[in-house]
Amino acid sequence: MTTEPRDVLVLLPTREQLRLVVGVQATGRELFQQVCDMASLRDAHFFGLSVVRNDEYVFMDLGQKLSGYFSKDWKQEGRKGSGRPRAPFVTFLRVQFYVEDGRLLSDRTARHLYYCHLKERVLRSQCAHREEAYFLLAAYGLQADLGNHREPVHVGRYFEPHAYFPPWIVARRGSAYILRHAPAVHREQRGLSPTEAVLRFIREACRLEDVPVHFFKLYKDKKDDRPTVILGLTLNGMQIYQETSHAPELLYDFPWSHIGKVVFLGKKFEVQPDGLPSARKLVFYTGCAWRSRHLLRLLSASHQLRLVLQPALRRLRQREEAEEKKHYRESYISDTLDLDLDPGGRGSPGSPHSGGSRDSGGSSQHLPHRLSVRSADSHGSSHTSGIEADARPLEPGEMSVDAALGAEAPRAEAPACSSSTSQSSHCTDGGSGDRPEGDTQGWADASGPGPTAVVQVPLTGVRGRSAKALHQMPEADPQHRSPDHAPPGTHAMRSTNSFPLVLCKDDQLPQEFVV
Repeated sequence: MTTEPRDVLVLLPTREQLRLVVGVQATGRELFQQVCDMASLRDAHFFGLSVVRNDEYVFMDLGQKLSGYFSKDWKQEGRKGSGRPRAPFVTFLRVQFYVEDGRLLSDRTARHLYYCHLKERVLRSQCAHREEAYFLLAAYGLQADLGNHREPVHVGRYFEPHAYFPPWIVARRGSAYILRHAPAVHREQRGLSPTEAVLRFIREACRLEDVPVHFFKLYKDKKDDRPTVILGLTLNGMQIYQETSHAPELLYDFPWSHIGKVVFLGKKFEVQPDGLPSARKLVFYTGCAWRSRHLLRLLSASHQLRLVLQPALRRLRQREEAEEKKHYRESYISDTLDLDLDPGGRGSPGSPHSGGSRDSGGSSQHLPHRLSVRSADSHGSSHTSGIEADARPLEPGEMSVDAALGAEAPRAEAPACSSSTSQSSHCTDGGSGDRPEGDTQGWADASGPGPTAVVQVPLTGVRGRSAKALHQMPEADPQHRSPDHAPPGTHAMRSTNSFPLVLCKDDQLPQEFVV
């Protein structure tokens, strides 16, 4: 085997490029460590390295050799005397696990990379019923990138609409409309620090249905010549879409707590909603067993990370609610005092201030009409269901993720957002699909403005041949694993945090993971 080094080109979410050199026998972890060192990325738990296969981003298993993710040229010797250098092998540093609160990213570099990744996702978003959200996101982006709106500087075309709005909005409204109204929303963010603007952008972007999600195309029948089903791996579970002549149609929206079992057998992928008989399972096909293992790994790691982040997210929401209540009480007391002080003063007709009040009021009535977008930060969903322990013994071939932790398609079109609610999972029936193998990951801390929220991840015990598929991420040594991408149920839940994942191969028994 040759010992010749290999040139690898790593593309960052900021569109920067890193040119690195690794050995031909190097693993994904060695390359990932070099990327983290070069990019000064300390909190790398939500990121992974990916390659493009069949128009989908496939995240690397960092314990595997890089030769398994690149072409056969990786192992071949360079042609001596050809005079033509070997082209570098290309990989991407991308967000592997989404989180809606940017304060969970303690590292400034990690938060900036996460912000840049979401900006790119927003530009590809298709939520036509949430047009006002894109103006608010553009305002947060402008505040984060340019700071406060300044009249002498920020006039005319001081930003490029295509850099902050999806193409369909630019085509619908026109650049002139955007340049006329977006600055007004930018001005409303005056006084917001760049850090807080980034945090608000992250929170608002994750409220768009097609932004914090990985999409994967599946086959409804193993004999189909093209995929007709889209699997979406979201923050809170899985979504299944049916491709149509227009926008993909949402069929099922399964929260994690309503999924009883996910089984992979070769190319076959089965989803059994919790509380329903096994005959009501959904069946899909991935096209190859390698892709099934990849999907199962990403699905398992995402679910486990979601479980371990729930306490930190809950504490952050409680702190926000307490601050909002305190602010409301202070504002109420201040307004009451203003009304009680100097009854014959500012507000009375005979006072010297009354004329100014009338002028002010008159001017406010003649303010030019402008587009005004308000954030729904304090009115958004702030409650999640609790996670209860499941004392049910593990069945053979299942993985329990009790109290454990937890890529988008490059050219595959993301399903358009739908404002309607998907049908409940008690209406599920036949379908198809598959998923990759479990991948656990330790997580460090979360910080932001105010007190620091710390998430502690218990050590993970592993049994079976797939122990190498699980890994931890110490804070000082950001090593990461990687898999690939991807209806509300109203039935009784057997458990909210036991999510069996079964990967069955034709030549071996099901593997068991105990976390």
